Amino acid sequence: MALLRALIRTARMVRNTPLLAADLTPDDEVLLDAPDDRLGPALVAAGRGDYDPAAKLLAMTREGNEWENRDRYTTRLATFAHSRPEWFDAWQCAAPHDPDALLVKAELAVVRGWESPAHAELLRESAPLLVAAAEADPRDPVPWRIALDHARGTHAPHTVFDEIWAEAVHRSSHHYGCHTSALQYLSAAWYGSHRQCFDFAERAARDALPGSLIQALPARAALAYLTSASGSVPRERLDAAADLGIAVSHEYDAGDPWPAEVRNLLTYVLVRLERWTDALEQVRLIGPHATSFPWDRMADDPLGQFLELRDGIRIEVASETPLRTGGGRPRSGDH
Repeated sequence: MALLRALIRTARMVRNTPLLAADLTPDDEVLLDAPDDRLGPALVAAGRGDYDPAAKLLAMTREGNEWENRDRYTTRLATFAHSRPEWFDAWQCAAPHDPDALLVKAELAVVRGWESPAHAELLRESAPLLVAAAEADPRDPVPWRIALDHARGTHAPHTVFDEIWAEAVHRSSHHYGCHTSALQYLSAAWYGSHRQCFDFAERAARDALPGSLIQALPARAALAYLTSASGSVPRERLDAAADLGIAVSHEYDAGDPWPAEVRNLLTYVLVRLERWTDALEQVRLIGPHATSFPWDRMADDPLGQFLELRDGIRIEVASETPLRTGGGRPRSGDH
């Protein structure tokens, strides 16, 4: 019987695996951390040494209260400035008190601080930059998201974390970036526990606005647990977190770059839970938008890791697809 099952599994894989690739984005069209239509031109200009498009883009997000976009763009611009600093140096010289330049400067200082073995000391030295960014526009929640990352790196106690969190939600109670940074602080890998992490994520998901990515926060808590070395979380809680993530993912169009990171981390969670059909559905929805997180936590080549895992998901689904179906698209939700 064992031999027969192995032969059937092999036959299913051979027949169904190529068919399951029919509506997946080809490997050579999948991009890692592809910028959106607004950020892309700013990065291209920065590569030429011109900071003006980046300055105008961040000013637009500030004036329009686009705090989620502002957070994402700040992170990407700071990352770019870390490897190509000339354009950002010119921006700071031209406008040293610009709220947008001050925000990127604070994010950049935290990025650089985290890279050092003595990161706690370097991060403490960057504290005045966070204060300057926060004071430059008191409405902006993004400096407080940076402050949450800073608190984690400087071993700030829970009392300090609570104060920063209160300032963040006062400015934007549904800011996704602040929630993800707070969740990381509360994870078992840092200053909390799996229970604290899940409790925070589930409470935030219940309070979130319809369609908000915050509803997928429990899936991020599941990722933190599944990549940890200890602890125990009931399978039912992990499946519930994955189900919430799937529901949020379905609120967005296939190939939409906005939920791409959520869909990538959700795919990892579904794979670890061996929910292969659901995982295949997510890689279809991801389309060309692979993201560094979470794959850079597992391999030096995050894009290669994503593509390899995508192939593995197809093989697993193919091996479970009855031969009589002809390799048709399996129903989502089977687990």
